[in-house]
Amino acid sequence: MKFEEIIQQVKQGNYAPVYFLHGEEPFFIDKISETIQKHALKDDERGFNETILYGKDTDVINLIHAARRFPMGAPRQLIVVREAQLLDKIEMLESYIKNPLVSTILVINYKYKTLDGRSKVSAALKAQKQALVFESKKLYDNQVGAWIGSYLKEKGLSIEAKASVMLIEFLGSDLEKLVQAVEKLMISLGPGNSMITVDNVSRNIGISKEYNPFELQSALIQKDVAKANRIVRAFAANPKDYPVPAITGVLFNYFSKLLAYYYLTDKSKAAVASALKINPFFVGDYQTGARNYSGVKVAEVISLLREYDMKSKGFGNVSASSGELLTELVYKILH
Repeated sequence: MKFEEIIQQVKQGNYAPVYFLHGEEPFFIDKISETIQKHALKDDERGFNETILYGKDTDVINLIHAARRFPMGAPRQLIVVREAQLLDKIEMLESYIKNPLVSTILVINYKYKTLDGRSKVSAALKAQKQALVFESKKLYDNQVGAWIGSYLKEKGLSIEAKASVMLIEFLGSDLEKLVQAVEKLMISLGPGNSMITVDNVSRNIGISKEYNPFELQSALIQKDVAKANRIVRAFAANPKDYPVPAITGVLFNYFSKLLAYYYLTDKSKAAVASALKINPFFVGDYQTGARNYSGVKVAEVISLLREYDMKSKGFGNVSASSGELLTELVYKILH
């Protein structure tokens, strides 16, 4: 079952006796667990019927005893196990999963990894039709932008493609951080405004509109030497805010896709967007890049990015500062 479907069922009051939430992306696990906590009990039922346990501080025997208690003055009780990946001898839960108490909602938050599919607990969960198992997978980098758009669409808002890219470049693919930033941006929008713009991101998230890796990439695509050097000088003056690996990562993503662009037989806008897994808005960047850089040069740039990424981490670099490395790298890319 998909994340959105689980959330919808919970809000409608349809609960499973056991929720096993596992996987590498904590955001979806937290949101499902929080939604169950919000809706499963009324405020006056929580005192006797809501139990929060932590995997490192409890054991399976006590957990099962708690789960087999009957609710007091309420139709159900709720037990939430946080950090269940730290729970010792979790395989002992097999017996409870096979025969759960229908008046208990047991929510197991098993974060940052997946349950071993060969384990007894996994077999019991597969056999127990009433149990709901959800694997929370990390989004691929090319999926994060679409996810932000979908998240905002549910709230009646939208975001400029460039603003979305700026957020992802600055915050990475950490969904919790991205949602916090988006919530902040939503609050900052004035009445009647439904579009988050680059200006909104620049003013409220602390990302320079002019000096950021996305603008450096744009300058390199256009072969705008003056602009590229101006941005690199700004980066060199603030090395903690603009670490070389973060910048080379952004550029590597673009130039590796530009290399793939050369091999596409269909270079129509829709075909390129689909093949490279990019927003159609950015197809023009690849068309321009292909005009300004030969395939041989792109391969050379990719090699340079790898080399300078390693140098920035101390491999093969004795004394050059991050600013000197960036200046040298950009010069070699442009010439």
